[in-house]
Amino acid sequence: MIMDDKNRVYIFDTTLRDGEQVPGCQLTTKEKIEIARELEALGVDVIEAGFPISSPGDFQSVVAISQAVSAPVICALTRANRKDIEVAAEALKQAKRPRIHTGIGSSDMHIKYKFNSTREQILERAVDAVQYARKFVDDVEFYAEDAGRADDAYLAQMVEAVIAAGATVVNIPDTNGYCLPEQYGAKIKYLKDHVPNVEQAILSVHCHNDLGLATANAIAGLKNGARQAECTINGIGERAGNTSLEEVAMVLRTHQATLGLTTGIDPKKFYAISGMVSDMMRMPVQPNKAIVGRNAFSHSSGIHQDGVLKHRENYEIINPEDVGLASNSIILTARSGRHALRHHLLRLGYDVQKIDMDEVYERFLMMADEKKEIGDEELRSLVSGKPARA
Repeated sequence: MIMDDKNRVYIFDTTLRDGEQVPGCQLTTKEKIEIARELEALGVDVIEAGFPISSPGDFQSVVAISQAVSAPVICALTRANRKDIEVAAEALKQAKRPRIHTGIGSSDMHIKYKFNSTREQILERAVDAVQYARKFVDDVEFYAEDAGRADDAYLAQMVEAVIAAGATVVNIPDTNGYCLPEQYGAKIKYLKDHVPNVEQAILSVHCHNDLGLATANAIAGLKNGARQAECTINGIGERAGNTSLEEVAMVLRTHQATLGLTTGIDPKKFYAISGMVSDMMRMPVQPNKAIVGRNAFSHSSGIHQDGVLKHRENYEIINPEDVGLASNSIILTARSGRHALRHHLLRLGYDVQKIDMDEVYERFLMMADEKKEIGDEELRSLVSGKPARA
């Protein structure tokens, strides 16, 4: 992948690989193809389709996705060994734009306790993996696993070496969701400042959400020069999840004037693909999830409802239509005010000039204290004075 616009952020979706590692959320090949086609329509630049050597099913999914979509780069994950790379290359043979994603641990923790190795030996393995992957494809991404806890000077040495070996993208993962945003941003800046050949590759951010900082860390990395963001729909992934694709895209869109960064994402497709992924993976989206949660554009406080009804932007920085919702929701609860009640009565066709709003509102509050939420049938009963049908 050639960087043709310094302000363009490439969106790398790993819903079908890292996202699918959630226990109990495995997908069939058919389901993966359906999601991949929606990701293509959404405008993602790269789809990480799987880890081919891990199972025959994963291998077949990478093959099938390579056949099914044509616009995005199709990426397959490997460890830093030749057999993994050979299997990935075979799975990617029918991809229009194939990429092998290989890598190894970069922190002293991983080097000592995961690989029982040394920095020097790990560096040799990293270079060999990239060089070998380049024999099969022109686009090779290298991941420096646990870069969030890696020594910056050693990480810079590794990044320089793998770029020299032919890596086109270098992934700097905060594998354990450890970093604070300023730490992660400073790490990306350090690499931009201390790796002589850094402009020959794209730096990528891949953040996990163990401390709830994945999106903040990804944005910090992009602000400091990374130009690929690795994300999942709904922020799904191992443990507490990955960076949420919809959050990153909407942060960049909302703050475009400040950050000056753009993506090729069509946000109007977010709500639909969020629901598709949630349904297929049998993993509900938390109601207060940013952008796509069912409460993200719902208002139940009277003060907020009054403000939104007077001028939407009083309490909404994103237009719900921009992310695929028809409108926001004014939810009637015991916290709602007269303005919200009047809004819903007008929506139901009532002439509020002919209604004693004070009386109806008093009855509304009594009902709302007993019920968590008031629906249309209950509103009609309030106006008519007749009990709602069971």
